[in-house]
Amino acid sequence: MKKAEFVSIVAAQTGMTKKDTECALDAICRSLADALAQGDRVTLPGIGTFAVKQRPAREGHLPSTGERIDIPATNIPIFRPAKQLKEKVNT
Repeated sequence: MKKAEFVSIVAAQTGMTKKDTECALDAICRSLADALAQGDRVTLPGIGTFAVKQRPAREGHLPSTGERIDIPATNIPIFRPAKQLKEKVNT
């Protein structure tokens, strides 16, 4: 599902205009990204939890040459679905 389709569905369910729905969705996404950038967790009941996990530095290799390289530590966003979401998807 693309963003436009999602916006149309939410607009129909809430009675909001598509423009207002898209603005609200954009604000939610920006706020979520800002919170994760600050290292916060965001929990949406019934949906799941968004958090940031630190991936430590490690050594890797280039498959084409076999040369060893150092891969730096990075922060990655993770999502843990709520029990209700898992149940809904699996029924």
